[in-house]
Amino acid sequence: MLVMQLYNVVDRAFIGQVVGKEAIAGLTITFPVMNITTALGVLIGAGAAARISIHLGNSDDAGARRVFGNALTLTTLIGLVYLSVFFFFLDDILRLFGATDETIPYAHDFMVWILPGLMMMNLTYSFNNVMRASGFPTKAMITMFIGAGMNVVLAPLFVYLLDMGIKGAAIATDISMAVTTYFVLRHFAFTQSPVHYARGIYKLNWPTVLSIVGIGAAPSIVNVAACFINIFINRNLTEFGGSDAVASAGIFVTYTTLLVCVILGICQGMQPIIGYNYGAGLYDRLKKTYWLAVGASTVISIIGFALGMLCPRAIARVFVSDAGLVGDTAHFLTISLVMFWMVGFQVVSTTFLQSLGRVGASILLSLSRQVLFLLPILYIMVDRLGLDGIWLSFPMSDLCATIVAAILIIIEMRSLNHARTHRLPSPLSS
Repeated sequence: MLVMQLYNVVDRAFIGQVVGKEAIAGLTITFPVMNITTALGVLIGAGAAARISIHLGNSDDAGARRVFGNALTLTTLIGLVYLSVFFFFLDDILRLFGATDETIPYAHDFMVWILPGLMMMNLTYSFNNVMRASGFPTKAMITMFIGAGMNVVLAPLFVYLLDMGIKGAAIATDISMAVTTYFVLRHFAFTQSPVHYARGIYKLNWPTVLSIVGIGAAPSIVNVAACFINIFINRNLTEFGGSDAVASAGIFVTYTTLLVCVILGICQGMQPIIGYNYGAGLYDRLKKTYWLAVGASTVISIIGFALGMLCPRAIARVFVSDAGLVGDTAHFLTISLVMFWMVGFQVVSTTFLQSLGRVGASILLSLSRQVLFLLPILYIMVDRLGLDGIWLSFPMSDLCATIVAAILIIIEMRSLNHARTHRLPSPLSS
């Protein structure tokens, strides 16, 4: 996951240093579009991976292949729909997301060239999850190394040496994604894997589709919610701080996403183990895996918090050289990251509930930070404190969401203990 996030970090670093702070602001405007793309990808990919793990735990290889085939069909169909919408209404969508006359040229240039790569991005991320869930975690990691390594080489070549600006960053990402997609999809041609291409698995089966979407809904909702949050934030940032504030938000989002992606990597390693052991009824191993993941993710969260508090200027300088923007970004980081050390527990707990098929509980926890708490807190704080209110909203929502996560996990652990004793399903299954 860290390697996957390097696509964005490398692009934004070169764009900010070579093209300028207006380009970073323009790129920030595109975040909601990328959130929508990611949401649709994880809706299928995360749900399919969790279902495949449970099928394999039940020694049902045919069921796992059926989930894989339906997931491939769904990803392709959904991708064609949203790419068409973005292609025909791109500028209108960017304006809706907060683009101004100053930032829309950069946002438009990036999106026009990145659109072909969005389908490949969904295929790569979704079926990399499936590859990992079906027993090939090392191969899944190596395929991501290949593409990210190419992007690290190609991004400076196109942006700096060929002077293609923000368009060059998009083209570099497209090429890298195409190579990665090839290696990911090629894996399923080998019949040594329990999940591979086969006849009769691609026709949509509605119970299978609903089982995929039901589990994938939780992480998908997180990304959809992030889209609306980004729109709200971008509009308020433009009103209170102009394009500089939007650029600072882009740096903040890039930094925190880099850290969260490491945590998500731990979660994705946890997910097939949780699903398999749940399917096999091995609840002690299941719980041990969860607590190991919580411990590792909390360490990552604490490191991210400490770096944000101790060296915020150094973080900002990775992306921009403008002294004023560096100072503003450093100020925002020290406010917004106050409670970041709690985030690892939240993210792992959401994935844990998702991996058990606890659709209602995982959706509730997914919504708690982004919608139930962050959005109303943002509305109140922006009205009272303006720009600083936006940044204060993040630690406040983190605290509230952590409390909800703790309550849900206590309930789930008690129900697992009860199920182990009486061999009953968890009452949180709804």
